[in-house]
Amino acid sequence: MPEESLLLDEKTRRKLEQVMLSASRVRAGAMKGERRSIKRGTSIEFADYRNYVQGDDLRRLDWNIYGRLDRPYIKLLEDEEDLAVHLVLDTSASMDWPQEGERDQNKLLFAKRLFAGLAYVSLASNDRLMLAAVNAQGLDHFGPVRGRGHGVRMLRYAHNLKASGVTDLNAALKDYSLRAGRPGLCLVISDMFSPTGYLEGVNTLLGKGFEVALIQVLSPDEIEPPLGGDLRLIDVETSEPQEVTIDAGMRDLYVRRREAWQESIRAECVRRRVHYIPVVTDTAWEKVILYDMRRLGLVK
Repeated sequence: MPEESLLLDEKTRRKLEQVMLSASRVRAGAMKGERRSIKRGTSIEFADYRNYVQGDDLRRLDWNIYGRLDRPYIKLLEDEEDLAVHLVLDTSASMDWPQEGERDQNKLLFAKRLFAGLAYVSLASNDRLMLAAVNAQGLDHFGPVRGRGHGVRMLRYAHNLKASGVTDLNAALKDYSLRAGRPGLCLVISDMFSPTGYLEGVNTLLGKGFEVALIQVLSPDEIEPPLGGDLRLIDVETSEPQEVTIDAGMRDLYVRRREAWQESIRAECVRRRVHYIPVVTDTAWEKVILYDMRRLGLVK
């Protein structure tokens, strides 16, 4: 089976081709470019130049300037918008859950489909796309690239990502902000199970001029645990065991604390003007793009 159908089927790809990502609060690095416009009557008047990026249409290269300066520049047109899109996926071991039973509810599989779907939208819109998978081993980059011609390589990259170790989300986001180049829209997909938290990393991204969205992915049994009785639980990231007794009271306490935790993430995001999108893997992943993100103005 080809990689392009492993994460995104043809019907879903057609839906995603009808939308584009949008950023309203990118504070640095915004520039004109050759992004597909949804406006009617887009002007074809010359506006400016920008540096060539791998994947650009060579027909837009100004060969006269290249001959004089020996550097490639792309001609820009009026009313065309260029967006740098950064997708960061948490691939820590906790994302590979559940490992049995409802496999379609596995967080990593759901997140990889969402990751690839957002990347597909970005490539179809001719955005400048950067991808990164983060875990205990650091950052695994793909890009920057631009254009549909990179679609198969992108899907192969996303399909081959594996979960391992513990992600220090603060350190990973700080590291990414220093390596990512031009700021833009940064979408972080994670279950948010980071022992060091996430706020310092988010603050670093904001300080660099990124518009940030946190997409928190949880499985149904993390929302409402189905277990009961005397149990020995094993941490999937550290392999440390914990003896617990789960009754109705303990389950209610868990739900209240999980709700309080997610509400605290929401409040911190509101305070910082960060988009927060909590999702559960028993829903259709494409709904996140076509409904939840559209409602927030991140998709048009």
